[in-house]
Amino acid sequence: MTRMFAWILHRFARAVAALPLGGATVLARAVGWVLANVVRLRRTYVLKTLGRCLPDKTDAERRAIYAEVCRLQVLGMMELLRYAGGREAEQEARLEVSGREHVEAARARGKGVLVLIAHFGNYALLALQVPKLFGYPLSVIAKPLRNETLNALWWELQRKAGVNGIPARNAYRASVRALKDNGLVGFMLDQNRPADQGVFVDFFGRPASTTPGLAVMSAHTGAPVLPVFIRRLPDGRNMVEARPPIEPPPDRQPETIRAFTEACTKTIEDEIRRYPEQWLWWHKRWKSRPPEEPAAAAP
Repeated sequence: MTRMFAWILHRFARAVAALPLGGATVLARAVGWVLANVVRLRRTYVLKTLGRCLPDKTDAERRAIYAEVCRLQVLGMMELLRYAGGREAEQEARLEVSGREHVEAARARGKGVLVLIAHFGNYALLALQVPKLFGYPLSVIAKPLRNETLNALWWELQRKAGVNGIPARNAYRASVRALKDNGLVGFMLDQNRPADQGVFVDFFGRPASTTPGLAVMSAHTGAPVLPVFIRRLPDGRNMVEARPPIEPPPDRQPETIRAFTEACTKTIEDEIRRYPEQWLWWHKRWKSRPPEEPAAAAP
């Protein structure tokens, strides 16, 4: 069954890659419309979350954001399928890059670079393209996908792209080694963590359990944190933007680590506020709650 699923997925990727780009885009938009208007994936949850996080938006604007989230996620999946089906050059040609000088400046310090990324834009495509875009080795800390076949295919895509995938479990030592080699280490910060494994920081005005690993690793190694975002442009292409590096924390005291984690989280929040349709609002980011919070306040 596993081999058959892998065979079907490979064939499907090749079929999507064989389509003209315009046809594939129209198909992705149609599937996105169905997802938003027929399936309505997590629609109630997303609209409620948008109401709390973006109270300045009208109900109509929030519904439009939800629909656009669905459309853009399907477009991102279409791009990955085309990439896996042999259209790597096409995807690379449809990327614009800004902020290369920030990557060079951060790496010139010789401490390695912690790349701050989020579930924003086509973040999976970003991971695959970083080694080519910036010319440096990249390691990415990531949770294994639940489906074994999809997980194997994704890790194979990373390997072919020159990306060293680091399983999230026990990732610290492997990440430190990569930084000592002056490599880039991608760190996804906008994921919910169990309450006993994270620090609670402000995210859109509400405490969100967040891993302290990025802050601890930066303080330990002296590696700067470089925010890098990818977003969809109106014409369908993607823009990759590297921002100025964030200086490492001065120490590993709990409050220092919490404050640094909150500052990095604020960087992500600011980007989401600029382009709310680009973030993965389906993710239950606030699932874990502080022990002192009343149970009724949990989502």
